[in-house]
Amino acid sequence: MQVVAVRLTAEELEALDAMAERNAMSRSEAIRAALAHFAV
Repeated sequence: MQVVAVRLTAEELEALDAMAERNAMSRSEAIRAALAHFAV
């Protein structure tokens, strides 16, 4: 895997963290899941 830097607003980061916590995921896992969902 490669490391990718992403800039998020405070609100986006808060939403990401909330989604990750709800699903017992890390931030990286949550981002990968969102990207997989978006790409379908």
